[in-house]
Amino acid sequence: MKKAPLYSSSRRSAPKAPATPLRGESAPDNRQAAGSNPTPNPETASAAADASAKQAPPAKARRMQRFRSVIARHDRLLLVVTTALSTLLLLMAWTAGRPQPRELTQKDIDAAVLHTMEEKVMPSAEARAFRAIHPSVVRVRQMGHVDGKEGDVIKGVGTGVVILDKGVILTNLHVVDGAEKVQVTFADGTVSEAGVITVQPQNDLAVLQAKTIPDDLVAATLRPSRDLAMGDHVIAVGFPFGIGPSVSGGIVSGLKREYRSPEGNKILSNLIQFDAAANPGNSGGPLVTMDGEVVGIVTAILNPGDQGVFIGIGFAVPIENAATAVGMSPF
Repeated sequence: MKKAPLYSSSRRSAPKAPATPLRGESAPDNRQAAGSNPTPNPETASAAADASAKQAPPAKARRMQRFRSVIARHDRLLLVVTTALSTLLLLMAWTAGRPQPRELTQKDIDAAVLHTMEEKVMPSAEARAFRAIHPSVVRVRQMGHVDGKEGDVIKGVGTGVVILDKGVILTNLHVVDGAEKVQVTFADGTVSEAGVITVQPQNDLAVLQAKTIPDDLVAATLRPSRDLAMGDHVIAVGFPFGIGPSVSGGIVSGLKREYRSPEGNKILSNLIQFDAAANPGNSGGPLVTMDGEVVGIVTAILNPGDQGVFIGIGFAVPIENAATAVGMSPF
C-alpha cells in the first residue's frame, strides 16, 4: 500500500521530503499519465495566490492611493496660492504703516533754494551772457605792408561778431577802412582772410565774409533795442588794445543819443549809450544783454580829451541798423 505524502499547513514552509520506501516497497509514482486530469500542486497554487495579492491591492488601498495622487497634484497650486496671499498681506501691512508724504509749502521751496545758493556758487549773469556770446566773437585785424619790413604787419585791431553761420561778420567800417587785407580769428582759433562785401557809412558799419570758417560756427542771437530801458544790465565784449577776448559790464545809461566824431565830420544818431568799459579795439564788438543776445555794435567812446581811452561813456549802433546793412529784415 502506497503512503500519501504530508504537507505543512503553512504556505511559506518548505515541503517535507518524501518518505524513503522501506525495503521491498516501491517509491510512490507522482508522475501523471498522459491524458489524465492534473492534480493541483498546493505549493504552486499558494505562490500564485501571493503574486495575485501583490498585483491587485485591496479596494481600500486603491482608494487611499488615488487620494494621495489627488493631494500630490494640488500641492503645487496650494503652495502658489498660499505664497501670493502671504505677499499680499505683507504689502498691505507695509503700505498701512508707511508715513504719507507731506505736501510742500512755499516755505519749504524757499528754504531749499536758499540752501542750494549757500552750498553752490552760481555763475553771475554777466558770466552766463559772455558764455553765450563768446563762440560768435571774432578778432579783426587790418593787415598791410610797411616800408622796410617784409610781409604783412598788423596795422589795426578791432572786433566783429558772427551774424550768419556761413561766415558773415558784422564790424565797424573804421576798423577795416582802407585795409589792404583783412584777417579774422574765430573763437576756436581758426584764422581766415575776409573780404568786405557791404558797407553802411552812415552807421559806421561793414559786413565781412570769411573765406574759411569752422565746422561748428555759431551765429549770435540778435535782439531789437526797442525793448531796452535805461538801467538794463549789458556787457561789452571785444579786444581792447588787442587783448582778449575781454568782457566788461555796466548798464544802459541812455537811449537815442548822438555822437560827433573828433574831426567833427561825422554824426551818428539813435545810439545806445552805455557805461561798460570800452577802449580802442572794442570797436565792432557786440553789446550784449544778460540773456546773451546782441542789441548793438560798439562803435565809439566819448573822448573830450586827447587820451583816447574810456572815461565812462560809450556808444553802440542799435542792431536794427546793423541788420539792414546785411539785408536782413528789421525786427
